[in-house]
Amino acid sequence: MTNNTLLTISLSFIAIVLSGLTKTQAGDNASTALAHTNKPNIIFYLADDQDVYDYGVYGNEKVHTPAIDQLANQGMLFENAFTAQAICAPSRTQLFTGKYPLKNGAFANHTPTRPNIKSVTKHMRALGYDVVLAGKSHVKPANIYDWDHEWQPIPKAGVPRDYIPLADIETYFKTVNKPFVMFITSKYPHGKYFDVKNPNPEDLKFHPYDEHLKHNETYVKKKAGYYRSIEEDNTQLEHVLALVDTHLTDNTLFIYSADHGVSGKFGVKDIGLKVPFIVRWPNVIKPNSRSEQLIHYTDVLPTFIDIAGGNADQSMDGKSFLTLLNGADKAIHQYVYGVRTNQNIINAHIFPSRMIRSKRYKYIRNFNALEVLDKNLGDKPNINAFLRLGAMQHPNEPFEALYDLESDPFEQHNLIAVPELTNIKNRLQKQLFTWMSEQGDFLTEGFGNIPVITAPAFKLDQNNPPRRTSVDKALENTLKPQDYLLIEHWQESMP
Repeated sequence: MTNNTLLTISLSFIAIVLSGLTKTQAGDNASTALAHTNKPNIIFYLADDQDVYDYGVYGNEKVHTPAIDQLANQGMLFENAFTAQAICAPSRTQLFTGKYPLKNGAFANHTPTRPNIKSVTKHMRALGYDVVLAGKSHVKPANIYDWDHEWQPIPKAGVPRDYIPLADIETYFKTVNKPFVMFITSKYPHGKYFDVKNPNPEDLKFHPYDEHLKHNETYVKKKAGYYRSIEEDNTQLEHVLALVDTHLTDNTLFIYSADHGVSGKFGVKDIGLKVPFIVRWPNVIKPNSRSEQLIHYTDVLPTFIDIAGGNADQSMDGKSFLTLLNGADKAIHQYVYGVRTNQNIINAHIFPSRMIRSKRYKYIRNFNALEVLDKNLGDKPNINAFLRLGAMQHPNEPFEALYDLESDPFEQHNLIAVPELTNIKNRLQKQLFTWMSEQGDFLTEGFGNIPVITAPAFKLDQNNPPRRTSVDKALENTLKPQDYLLIEHWQESMP
């Protein structure tokens, strides 16, 4: 056998080995890709400050929301989805942590999540997911919300708010090679609104809470601008859905929601806490389906973890609603809860509230209502002055309220004094205080223990023009450090 023959045989053998290795490697890559397809991509589109009643698919025929309406036709619409707080940051932190605002620490706007909290980034990353934020953030600190990719909103000419970063989203869809969770967070329809010339009130839909403003020119103009901003957000959503349908597979779970209602902002009525919630997942969710089960923003992260094949942290308040997406009409919660703090926000004043809601009934306690103000006053005149001011800002809000939401969905008729409903009131009240205790709430059932809350960037007795808060000159700088419950200290003391 010649040397040339030996060389030829050797080279052929090497080629066969390399070919086998290449096929094996290709097979491994194919298996990996197949494994990825078993874990769906997850996209959560979040609008900003939009009432649940202002969508075509939720019954408003005068607002233009064709993209959301079509999404509902393709998936499942939830009739009873809730956030616990009608403010931006507290609402978003629930989505990202699976915990109510009192437990995660961000119950006052512009304040950080507690330092020992594990967010969606770490939970989903551990399950093989990229975790992305595209748009408005409004949550902190960065070491808790450590996104794998984060793209800021993009300025756009001729519109009042920045746009979501569509180019970054499209590039990512084209190039991503692993499952991902992406939160697309719009700045619409949050004000500043469009300037609509000569608006006609007949083009708008009014509800029991704003029917009396139908002929108020200033209100009508603002509402018309709000409707126009809703249309602009619908346009953004149309762009996003086109990108999803072009670049991603059917194994993509798409959720649309809005962080809270603008008409009930800061409060605990459904107009603030009830949110739109629509889910599309081709070949899994039955098109044009609806669910009346109670779900909550704290349920979102546990559901994502469940879908990804993991187990939710037992410290989370939420529960997975994957069974509902799979078609089983099974209760997730008997009750959902809501909180309110009017400190550290616009027009700050001391008026904390808590609520508990079943499918039919809601119980609210306003801890510093005018009718119980005297019971809350203590031996410190400087604190009493702010307690009194807070109560007087809400003279028509009762200490306790009970609503039958089947007959009174807009919560216009307080049934707290109806004898036949006493047992229902007592049951809800007891459960509310049990929940508050489990949350480590600083409020209790008794009187005289309402704290004055503060954070480093905010003091109740000081003017704060950036946050549009003001205080009477006679009350400026009258509170001492020992008079405050410092938010950071409260966060650190929680279990």
